[in-house]
Amino acid sequence: MTGKRVAAAVVCAYFFLVIAAQDDEPGYLKREHSLLKPYSGNGMSIPMWDFRDNVMITNNFIRLTQDHQGKRGSLWNRVPCFVRDWEFRVHFKVHGGGRSLAADGFALWYTKSRMEPGPVFGSRDEFTGFGLFLDTYKNGPQAVSFPFITGMINNGSVAYDHQTDGRKNSIGNCLATFRNKDYDTYISVRYVKQELTVSVDVDGKSEWKECFKVEGVLLPTGYFLGVSAATGDLADNHDILSMKLYEVEVERDPNDDGLELSSVIPQLKYPDRSKTSSDDAHRNTSMSGFKLFLLAFCGLLGLGVCLVVGFMIFQKHQERSRKRFY
Repeated sequence: MTGKRVAAAVVCAYFFLVIAAQDDEPGYLKREHSLLKPYSGNGMSIPMWDFRDNVMITNNFIRLTQDHQGKRGSLWNRVPCFVRDWEFRVHFKVHGGGRSLAADGFALWYTKSRMEPGPVFGSRDEFTGFGLFLDTYKNGPQAVSFPFITGMINNGSVAYDHQTDGRKNSIGNCLATFRNKDYDTYISVRYVKQELTVSVDVDGKSEWKECFKVEGVLLPTGYFLGVSAATGDLADNHDILSMKLYEVEVERDPNDDGLELSSVIPQLKYPDRSKTSSDDAHRNTSMSGFKLFLLAFCGLLGLGVCLVVGFMIFQKHQERSRKRFY
């Protein structure tokens, strides 16, 4: 009887885990835009994906760059994505010999062109579409910790600003310590109803944490998904373990704007609403420090007043005592 109960408990636990895993999926998995094990087909080819430069394919991961200087690699879906609302989840690992310093990082792409190498994390500059950069090396003098995640919308005419690590044209960013972790690390890009949300799961808690969210993002259909990475004088291994694209089902207003999405120019409808999480955090930190200063100042001022008043009361008490004595 005990054995049957144990078996029943194991079966129930299994089904609960399956249900929980299913609940975590945001929509319908689009396999033509996803990369799952086993990666290779016949030979070194990957069905529905192309790669170039220093990419290395293994049974457990696809390495965009090795931990060597001056390397780059990219991996691109060869099927254009016509999904209107989607979520793109990437299981990755960035690791290397450098404990505190590494370079350069890797990027997630949803762009008009594909397989074009260049100076932006191994891919082309002045791209058309959306780029998300997981930067591990600080080029400019800005007072920001690294690794640093930042997003950029480009209509094909704007160059990535290396001096500010992309902050000049950033639509949102955040700090995320994802290097040299001994647990799984993930990043998610969700694009639903013209709202783009980037989230990370890099703390080993199996919980998504919002990096930034931007409303009014116009991205056309028919672009390509990809990832790329590069190393410089410093280096890291940039590994991709899986990439999953989900089609998200949403209810739409019958009076939808009817925008022809294939001809949309990538842009922000409300540039002033773009949210920069790290800037907000910096302002909040500065404000908190100011508040602490005010509290400390008021506390010291109050203490001083109390000491003065106390001393005056003590003096009067002493005078009265002397009068009574005489």
